[in-house]
Amino acid sequence: MTLSIKNQFLQANFTEKGAELTNLISLDSGNEYIWQADPQVWGRHAPILFPFVGRLKNDEYHYQGKTYHMGQHGFARDRDFTVVDHGATSISFELTDDEQSRQIYPFAFVLTVTYQLVDNDLEVSYFVHNPADSDLYFSIGGHPGFKIPLTDDTAFEDYYISYEPKKSRVQIPLVGPFNDAAHKTLAATDADHDLSHELFQDDALIYELHQPNTFTLKNDHNQHSISVTVPNAPYTGIWSPYPGTGDLVCIEPWWGIADSLETSGELTEKMGINQLAAGADFTGSFTITAHQRRGF
Repeated sequence: MTLSIKNQFLQANFTEKGAELTNLISLDSGNEYIWQADPQVWGRHAPILFPFVGRLKNDEYHYQGKTYHMGQHGFARDRDFTVVDHGATSISFELTDDEQSRQIYPFAFVLTVTYQLVDNDLEVSYFVHNPADSDLYFSIGGHPGFKIPLTDDTAFEDYYISYEPKKSRVQIPLVGPFNDAAHKTLAATDADHDLSHELFQDDALIYELHQPNTFTLKNDHNQHSISVTVPNAPYTGIWSPYPGTGDLVCIEPWWGIADSLETSGELTEKMGINQLAAGADFTGSFTITAHQRRGF
């Protein structure tokens, strides 16, 4: 079932499976900004990553003496959410633990995802509540895929990644699907990065963030660009498939990260894990902005 919200500038569509954003369309130009899930390339649009971001070593983790198995990016993207609020310009979805989830993730949780249109922005908010009387350990992240090129008169290679603020950032390399934080480097993100498929030959570009950041996919041929503003996530990944390639780029705010090469597998020791006390709440957010003004 397709669910929609709309304002004078944009329409956003969603599906209850995964509470996933499936379309972001300009009402002025008809331009689609979201990747349309070609299964031959990458069969998703903008999945929600919960309760883990990235891959676990051996697809497993240990908690209180037990071993649990889980695939990449957790299970929320494949579960049906419940719509708990739906207005003209906003919609909220909810997912809670159940018998099925507790077989692989032994925690009570309430995950609420809210989308709201404000002018040319789609604001995305994640709320995690711990209803239990013990700590909750989790990661969460966004994985929106953007259709690049955005217009028929441009090509993938016409685009570049623009970073704000203009400064170097700590980059965490990947070895296979795992992070190699022991060999962090300083990336030259004080300058733009031209897009090429080879830019992603070592998988995602992962940056540590210590302040609000904006990442923009833009070109010099027309006014169309797309930005993701990340106010409080500790990591952001930028990814496009390689060596199999497609016309998409994902900009992914993360409150968590794939296991490190040196991981013990113990959940409480996992790099980037969030520990939420009994009865406590977590909030994370980011904003997608569809730019159509010449000279942005």
